[in-house]
Amino acid sequence: MGSSTPWSPSPIRLNIGGKKYSTTIDTLTQREPNSMLAAMFSGRHNVCQDSETGMVFVDRDGKQFRHILNWLRDGVLPMLTEVEYQELLREAEYYQLLGLIDYIKENSGMKDGEISKAEFTRKEIIKIIQSDKIRFRGVNLSGLDLSKLDLFLADLSYACLQKTIFSRANLHKAKLVDVEAEGSIFQDSILRECELFGANLSGAILDRANLQSANLQDACLVGCSFCEADLRSAHLQNANLTNANLKGANLEGANLKGAKLNGASLQSANLQRAYMRDVDLRDTHMDGAKLGGANLLGATR
Repeated sequence: MGSSTPWSPSPIRLNIGGKKYSTTIDTLTQREPNSMLAAMFSGRHNVCQDSETGMVFVDRDGKQFRHILNWLRDGVLPMLTEVEYQELLREAEYYQLLGLIDYIKENSGMKDGEISKAEFTRKEIIKIIQSDKIRFRGVNLSGLDLSKLDLFLADLSYACLQKTIFSRANLHKAKLVDVEAEGSIFQDSILRECELFGANLSGAILDRANLQSANLQDACLVGCSFCEADLRSAHLQNANLTNANLKGANLEGANLKGAKLNGASLQSANLQRAYMRDVDLRDTHMDGAKLGGANLLGATR
């Protein structure tokens, strides 16, 4: 059941990763009005509720959500261990609770730009890969060297992958939905048919990567480098490619409807038969680009 109407003042029932909570609309929206939680319960978006219980399900860490609620209610947290702070920071980043993120960094000693310690070593990752099912949903793998590993069908959704190295890795059909992967390196990697919906790949390097038919809808790709990457038939609807480098990339048949390409470089790129309706092309560099059969209706130049 979906709801896009204003919520009633009665308690909101939440199921966070199997743990159940009750709270109010005011708690979820007032302290952090620009957060994802505030947006969910603003009445402007469809939110799925269980038809029998009326609960809203969110597939996140239910244990850490009690700290999220305490922060939203009182603006303070109990003293936590370094590991607990790292776990809570990951949840705060997912829910886009900017005030809580600042609070954690101030009280845990973390510095801006500092990468929290990965939860696994490369050796441990290799052992997990050798098991039947590879699942790293929501874990922190920041800064690890995972180059050349076979991560076919791996589930990395919601993971923290900041400055992680995936050069020459096989991520064919892997799931990286909503990952935080700023500055990561996917150079020469296989990302064919990969799910990157809503991923944050700001500043990532994907030169010569194979992204055929990959789903990058709504992804943040600001400043990414896709030099000579294979993006044939890729789904890039509403993706933010501002200042991205796509020089020599193959985007034949790609769907770029509504994408932001202002300031991007598409020099010598292959855009034949690409769907580019309503694309923002302001200040885009397109010298030598192939545009045969491309649909540019409504594009902003």
